[in-house]
Amino acid sequence: MNAKTAAALATVLWGFTYVVTTLMLPPHPFLISAVRAMGGAIILLLIARQLPAPGWLGRLVILGTLNTSLFFSLLFISALRLPGGVAAIFQALGPLFIILLGWAILGARPTALKIISVIIGVVGVALVVLKGDAQVDLWGVVAALGSTLSLALGGILMNRWGRPPMSMVSFTGWQLFIAGVELTLLTVLMGDFPAELTSTHITGFFILALALTAIPFVLWFRAIAHAGAVTIAPFFLLVPITAFALDAIIKSVVPTPFQLLGIGIVILGLLLSQKKVPSPTAP
Repeated sequence: MNAKTAAALATVLWGFTYVVTTLMLPPHPFLISAVRAMGGAIILLLIARQLPAPGWLGRLVILGTLNTSLFFSLLFISALRLPGGVAAIFQALGPLFIILLGWAILGARPTALKIISVIIGVVGVALVVLKGDAQVDLWGVVAALGSTLSLALGGILMNRWGRPPMSMVSFTGWQLFIAGVELTLLTVLMGDFPAELTSTHITGFFILALALTAIPFVLWFRAIAHAGAVTIAPFFLLVPITAFALDAIIKSVVPTPFQLLGIGIVILGLLLSQKKVPSPTAP
């Protein structure tokens, strides 16, 4: 599986998170984050059975915090304080943040086409998910921007530090484990526990940990390692589009013409972002 296919599959799987969370899990965001991270970590570490590479523990703590712990917690805070459509717009800004951070930290100067294509994708997402009566909460906006920046910075630092001498499964598993410890402590401090857990909750947690965390994070990190965070960043636009499509199917909602136009614009932006611009030849 090539890097772009892996990135596309990872973001589509992430798009299922909203449906599983709302239909199968208790309304306790910090508990969900902790179980998601620790559950995914246990699955991957049982498969890898490999200790962290020497000299990489500090970097794993930083990456686990940025890519998972901080990202999950701020994402759920924004989801609680903002309408879904508004939160999705800030998530869609992730590719733009990755491109700009890649320019600042890696010196990877983006082409005008790359920036324009991402902006086109954000406009498309806005047409799909944003409603005219959406209310904006300041702290929700701060949390949404923080979650997006956290994941973007984590991906760029992975590129800067390179791939560690360990399997990608182990590399991902240890990041999730570190985040799981942090999020478990946060859950205990917040007292975010349900009165009881049903069989539906348990099934939902298993699906979330395996299919929507362990697998897509391995795919996403592998794509970053092979193609670079800047190259695969636009595929993140598929997350809100997938979530919208699933929500429309489950609720039997017929998309409006503007929403269909938005989906088309997102696809156009994604295709433009992957178009290679020939380098000018010397005379």
